[in-house]
Amino acid sequence: MTVKTVLSPIRFASFVLSVFILSGCASIISKSSYPVTISSSPSQAYFVVTDKTGKAVHSGQTPATVTLKSGAGYFSSASYTVTMKKIGFEDKVISIESSMDGWYIANILFGGLIGMLAVDPATGAMWKLPETADGSLDESKLAAKDKELKLMYLDDVDPAIRKKLIRVQ
Repeated sequence: MTVKTVLSPIRFASFVLSVFILSGCASIISKSSYPVTISSSPSQAYFVVTDKTGKAVHSGQTPATVTLKSGAGYFSSASYTVTMKKIGFEDKVISIESSMDGWYIANILFGGLIGMLAVDPATGAMWKLPETADGSLDESKLAAKDKELKLMYLDDVDPAIRKKLIRVQ
């Protein structure tokens, strides 16, 4: 003999309603961590991602995709600093800032106060991060200066420097 449990329509509707009431819209639809693609021009730059406190959370070489948390605590958005370095180029620092997720506002219609004041702010799902962080590295002034070739006649060279020259045959 098997026992079948059948939910009445009222119980099922109550269950569905309680799921929506006890969770936030952004927590259901969105997420609290996002993949962010870090790229540079030129590529193959070394990068370090640090959080608000200055703690390094990721490092690698561009292009790369890292997963970052969108929240930094209750009602606090996350922000990150990306420092890019490449030999022959000036260091580049860019910011990654989270912004409010549109689904968080949907709590007014669906999630109620619990989602708006507790669930989404606690999980960080009320915030979202951009998909990309791009940096354009400028060529180092020292590297550009080293690439300059200047031809001179020996007579135009300062006599003090001329004494230090070594003859190449």
